[in-house]
Amino acid sequence: MAELTITKDNFEQEVLKADKPVIIDFWAPWCGPCKMMGPVIEKFAEEYSDKYIVGKVNVDEEEDLAGQFNIMSIPTIKVFKNGKESASALGVQPIEKLLELVEG
Repeated sequence: MAELTITKDNFEQEVLKADKPVIIDFWAPWCGPCKMMGPVIEKFAEEYSDKYIVGKVNVDEEEDLAGQFNIMSIPTIKVFKNGKESASALGVQPIEKLLELVEG
């Protein structure tokens, strides 16, 4: 399963009401480090879609969501469990760190 595009319109349903932990990549197309993070998120989604939901928020298109979660630097990774933020990390992360965040 590919990553979901998360928007303010589907955030509640796809993230807050999700039945699995959700990991979200806050990114922008012009961001160099985000381009490095993209393949890592894609691989994570391919390998772990049975256990986790993987989403992406384009901060240029979803300024309200970026503001709601105080996104000041990208890429920012946030993990949500049971409708609440449970972990986050700034910058490019290896897949092992993503697992640590979502399983921690």
